[in-house]
Amino acid sequence: MSRVPMTAAGAEQLQAELNDLKKVQRPKVVAAIAEAREHGDLKENAEYHAAREQQGFIEGRIQEIEAKLSNAQVVDITKITNSGKVIFGSTVVLVNLDDDDAAEVKYQIVGDDEADIKLNKLSINSPIARGLIGKEEGDIADIQTPGGKVEYEVAEVLYV
Repeated sequence: MSRVPMTAAGAEQLQAELNDLKKVQRPKVVAAIAEAREHGDLKENAEYHAAREQQGFIEGRIQEIEAKLSNAQVVDITKITNSGKVIFGSTVVLVNLDDDDAAEVKYQIVGDDEADIKLNKLSINSPIARGLIGKEEGDIADIQTPGGKVEYEVAEVLYV
């Protein structure tokens, strides 16, 4: 499997979730299964079936996170010298040239698992991020969005 880019913060978040699943959630569900077994007949025991289903979800998520972390190529943007180019992990301040009323927007380009538009984190595979990679401060990027083509000016590139 190929390496998947991930920011250092994203790797820390996944590791924290993995620790929670292994050290908190897994023991809780094991205790719930043990308690449900004490209630008798397992065929008609809804608590037992719910706990077993929850255990399946937890074990599946643990495997998923472990696989992601093992294939991750962690990039710590703060340790890279700022060349002014948009790269994975950088934060980009954009000005929408098609909309005079639009304020500047700031996006960080992150891995697929970290992407969250509400937190202004764009996936490296999103159309906007792909259109910005390699651009420098002052460059114009024509981005094809679902709403049509949009022109952005790269106002600032931060490595934070």
